[in-house]
Amino acid sequence: MLVFAGITVVSSILLCDCYMSPDSDFGPLRHPSYTEAVNFYLGKRKERICKFFVLQGLVGAGVAYTITTSKSISAIQKANCYHRKGHNANCSHDNSKHYMLLFGAVQIVMSQIPDFHNMTWLSIIAAVMSFSYAFIGLGLGLAKVIENGKVLGSMTGIPTASKTDKIWLICQALGDIAFAYPYSVILLEIQDTLKSPPSESVTMKKSSIASIMITTFFYLCCGCFGYAAFGDQTPGNLLTGFGFYEPYWLLDFANACIILHLVGGYQVYSQPAFAMVEQWFNSNYPNSQFDRNFEVKLPMLPRFEVNMFRLWFRSAYVLSITGISMLFPYFNQVLGLLGGSSFWVIGAYFPVEMFIKHKKIGVWTRTWILLWIFSIICLVLSVASFIGSVQGFINARLR
Repeated sequence: MLVFAGITVVSSILLCDCYMSPDSDFGPLRHPSYTEAVNFYLGKRKERICKFFVLQGLVGAGVAYTITTSKSISAIQKANCYHRKGHNANCSHDNSKHYMLLFGAVQIVMSQIPDFHNMTWLSIIAAVMSFSYAFIGLGLGLAKVIENGKVLGSMTGIPTASKTDKIWLICQALGDIAFAYPYSVILLEIQDTLKSPPSESVTMKKSSIASIMITTFFYLCCGCFGYAAFGDQTPGNLLTGFGFYEPYWLLDFANACIILHLVGGYQVYSQPAFAMVEQWFNSNYPNSQFDRNFEVKLPMLPRFEVNMFRLWFRSAYVLSITGISMLFPYFNQVLGLLGGSSFWVIGAYFPVEMFIKHKKIGVWTRTWILLWIFSIICLVLSVASFIGSVQGFINARLR
């Protein structure tokens, strides 16, 4: 966890300096998205490769958020059922696909938010909700350890039938952790919303380091206290896996916070995809009547404008993600697969290449060597996590 946090900090610092050129603090050229920065520094061919991995990461985040939301809604239903009927009651009614459809319907509406600059209120709500359920998960884990009177689990983790199975699980866990740090792909879009002075680069570096440290603290506390509380029986998700049954109202509140956080988080990771496709459409079809705003007046509502391309494309995007989520509803396996497949490319390779080009770092200099050692370490971690996650995904699919 600490290694991945450190990698994300380094990646973020490299990207922050690539937001403006030729000077990192004063520009004057700005690169307001990850793909635009890659195009400027590395050329059109690498931008196409980058777009594939960026879209994969953004779509993957949407799939993971949809699956997680359905599990949280199901957890609220189950918590109330167990509270009424007892902890041994049959409360395993699977309505997850219905909840995915419900979440998709909400996101179709939310996706009509034009861009990042109109999402301040949603980001604030998501941040507050994130802190709320993180504190609850941490507190419940600590309370369970105190109740048990001892620390469960072991240094070697969950027992497996063979060493090979253990290696597969470790590799899959690396993928899960990699997915927990998908920050790089949206960093430049966020940096583009900042005001100066001080320069956007300085502000973003400080904010990135602080946010990664806080996030890592909660990841470690929830993971360690959860394993200490339940040992080898620790569920993949503390708040939806029913390691806890009471207080049921607190579990309901925590899962409601997760849902609200994911409603906002889904949009944070969808807006770059929307912008990418809409910019492509505008550049190729500048005079299209399909990409025009129309004023709509509905009963009991004030007049508002609707962009037909935005309405149809964004709705189709959300529906596609919902469909994929319903086909592959495997939480941990999906996270590991998505994390492993794009972690190196997005989090290390392109940031390193852009930084070297931006700062004009010479080949075989000390800085050049250190940056490529960093990139190679990330590649090894990414390959291991991807292979382990593919194996876990296939096993889950065949069960």
